[in-house]
Amino acid sequence: MYFNVTQITKINQQDFVFSDKSSLTFPIPPLASAQLYRNQGVLTLKICATVYINSKDSQSPAVRTLIENDTNIEIYFDYDWDESTPDTYDVWYVEVDYISDTINNIKTVTSYLRNLDPETSRGTETGVQN
Repeated sequence: MYFNVTQITKINQQDFVFSDKSSLTFPIPPLASAQLYRNQGVLTLKICATVYINSKDSQSPAVRTLIENDTNIEIYFDYDWDESTPDTYDVWYVEVDYISDTINNIKTVTSYLRNLDPETSRGTETGVQN
C-alpha cells in the first residue's frame, strides 16, 4: 500500500466564520469524498477533504497516517490544536491518492482531524464512489 499527498492548499482569503455554532462539535470533523479512478492505468483511490483549523494559529494539516482495515480506510489529518473553541477558521483543501493491491475491497473512508492529543480528535465516514 502507498499514499501520496497531491495537494494541501488554504482555500480562504479571509477568516471563515460559521454562522450557526450551536450544533458544531470541536474540533470540526473533515468533510471528505472518495472516488476510485485510473491514474496511468493504476486503480487509485482519490480522497479529497476540507479541514477547518483555528485561523489564529493556522498551520497546514499533515497527513501522516493512513490505515486500511478490510473494507475501510482511516485517514488522519494531524495538527496542533490549542483546545480552545475558535471563532474563526482557515479552510484547507487536501487531496490524497491511495494505491493498494486490495483497493477494490474499500467501501468507506473515515477521515479524522487529529490533534497531537488524540482524545480531542473528530472523524466522519464517507462512501467510496466507483
